[in-house]
Amino acid sequence: MVKHPKNTHASSTQEVPAVAGIPKHVAIIMDGNGRWATKRLLPRVAGHSQGLSTVREIVKECGDTGVEYLTLFAFSSENWRRPAEEVGFLMKLFLTALEKEINRLHRNNVRLRLIGDLSRFDPLIQERVAIAEKKTENNTGLNLTIAANYGGRWDVLQAVKECMSHYPNLTPELMTEELLQPFFSMSYAPEPDLFIRTGGEQRISNFLLWQLAYTELYFTNVLWPDFNKKELQASFSWYRDRERRFGRTSAQLVNQDAKS
Repeated sequence: MVKHPKNTHASSTQEVPAVAGIPKHVAIIMDGNGRWATKRLLPRVAGHSQGLSTVREIVKECGDTGVEYLTLFAFSSENWRRPAEEVGFLMKLFLTALEKEINRLHRNNVRLRLIGDLSRFDPLIQERVAIAEKKTENNTGLNLTIAANYGGRWDVLQAVKECMSHYPNLTPELMTEELLQPFFSMSYAPEPDLFIRTGGEQRISNFLLWQLAYTELYFTNVLWPDFNKKELQASFSWYRDRERRFGRTSAQLVNQDAKS
């Protein structure tokens, strides 16, 4: 059988993952920045600036609480459709954040990775991304992933293309989930235990389509700039009350608990 090109985590459709009171991997769509600003009669870009402060607080709280992986959806492949002025500001904010926040992340032992098609970004942003990832690659604390120009369908498509390129003699009957798994953008991380979307919308918006198969989905009306550590802990409390069955019955979980 062909060998995997790199280490990867098993998927929740192949193996039942361990469940703990604190989610190992949290994925967040940070929605509501523009509406937060509009409610205050401010330009939409002011909400994005305030949202960066929330990012700092949530990154710190996740690290302090014991979360091992935090993935933030910063810019989707569909966000290019927004007004040019807003996209331009987001690019400047992204570059500024890379330059100013990387030392803070490094001091706090955070490892930073970016996923998505970065080829569309300005070469200076691509350079800063490479520098930031290199600087933090040996850090052993929180694994922070920023999804930028990312789309779940893009991720599946690029994984299939890379898999076929790596195995040029691969035939359809030999294709398996296990074979494809290492080629996804986040093959280095376990699947998210908890997905959070702020801002009141209840959809996943082309985010981690493959990886969210058995993730608990938490939606809150709180706008991202107002989503503080208290709100994060509220989502963790909700998560602890969930019964994570992964296809099994409640009776099976009761019997498993009785045996442990």
